[in-house]
Amino acid sequence: MTKTQSTSDIIKKRKKKSFWASFFKWSAIALIVGLLVAAGALGGLYYYISRDLPRITSLEDYAPPTVTSVFSDDGRKIGELYKQRRIVIPLEEMPKDLINAFVAAEDSRFREHPGVDIYSIFRAFLKNFKAGTIVQGGSTITQQVAKSFFLTPARTYKRKIKEAILAYRIEKHFTKDEILYLYLNQIYLGHGAYGVEAAAENYFGKHAEELNLAECSMLAGLPQAPSSYSPFRKPEKAKQRQIYVLNRLKQDGHISNLEATEAMNKKLDIKPRKNWFIERVPCYTEHVRRYVKDKYGEDMLYNEGLNIHTAVNIELQKIARKEVTKGLRDLDRRQGYRGPLQHLPALKIDEFCKKVAEEIGDESLKENKVYKGVVTGINKQENTAAVRVGDFEGVIRGKTVSWARPVNPDVGYWEDKINHVDEVFDAGDVIKVSVKSSEQTAEGTEFILEQE
Repeated sequence: MTKTQSTSDIIKKRKKKSFWASFFKWSAIALIVGLLVAAGALGGLYYYISRDLPRITSLEDYAPPTVTSVFSDDGRKIGELYKQRRIVIPLEEMPKDLINAFVAAEDSRFREHPGVDIYSIFRAFLKNFKAGTIVQGGSTITQQVAKSFFLTPARTYKRKIKEAILAYRIEKHFTKDEILYLYLNQIYLGHGAYGVEAAAENYFGKHAEELNLAECSMLAGLPQAPSSYSPFRKPEKAKQRQIYVLNRLKQDGHISNLEATEAMNKKLDIKPRKNWFIERVPCYTEHVRRYVKDKYGEDMLYNEGLNIHTAVNIELQKIARKEVTKGLRDLDRRQGYRGPLQHLPALKIDEFCKKVAEEIGDESLKENKVYKGVVTGINKQENTAAVRVGDFEGVIRGKTVSWARPVNPDVGYWEDKINHVDEVFDAGDVIKVSVKSSEQTAEGTEFILEQE
């Protein structure tokens, strides 16, 4: 009995051992087959997605559209012509703080990863999964270069896979510094500025190589959302983003705590962007633009970064424009006065003047600038009309409105002169005026009647 039981136990143990050996054998085979199938599927997916990807060697001949500049006879800039305001500069002309700030803010592991940062992608995947939509991309700087040059901004997983493949290829073909050169000259930084040099001129009125740490960190905060962090339109949000960049620089060991604090407390001089075309000699510059476009073509004019030197003298041109404007005004006045813009009842005058005051703001009235005013009364004895412009009060004297006869082309202006202000105005008339002199009189500011 004992011998029989012992034999039975041995047989059971052998069967059990044979079962597990067989199980592990077939499991290993299934695993290998699964891995091969998965590899085949990934290979097929890679081939399917990458078969129509562009060649990255085109980046070797990087020649983006750049700004065409127009200059006066003494070398002063009078105009910029472009479709993308970009000024390409070498990496050597960019401050170290500027480069470090962009890397810290956009891709702190840039020097380490091969174009794709798996950790960042996994983190973005978890956030997207929780949100139920694509809210974060996890892109590296190299991926941003790939997207900017070769892909659309569509937020899809297919595009992200293409982006990753291209980024890996770019890393294999170019050095890290070459990739930064492409990125920092190509990236859009708001208000029409492409690249760090154009952005430095836009926001600070200086070259990129002249930027300090505070300015560098401000620019580095823009790529994520240039309109949302605009130093012009949203200075508080821009400041918050700048502080984030400075903290990232400190955490990555690029700057000390003292340097970060000093940069955070430094007041930035954000310059209003110059419109060279309008500010200097617009009519002359427009003639040059048309001439070059007709002779050399639109592509060369707007994309090739030409330097166009002209014979115009800015001061003489301004004098000429001033005289032409004066002549046109005198000609217009000889035709007569076309009447007030509108007429207000007495109860509406205060409300209208408050709106004008808001438009003027805290500044005082300036000579040679036209404002809307309201006639508040007529003094026949003094031959003056009381006028209110916002919160400012003054008068128009009768001798300055002798030209303001009703329009009548059949009668010469010399034959029909106005002698009294009550022939021109009624209380409540909304008119256009300019300041005759900044000196105050007993009646307040002395105004001159204007019209379009």
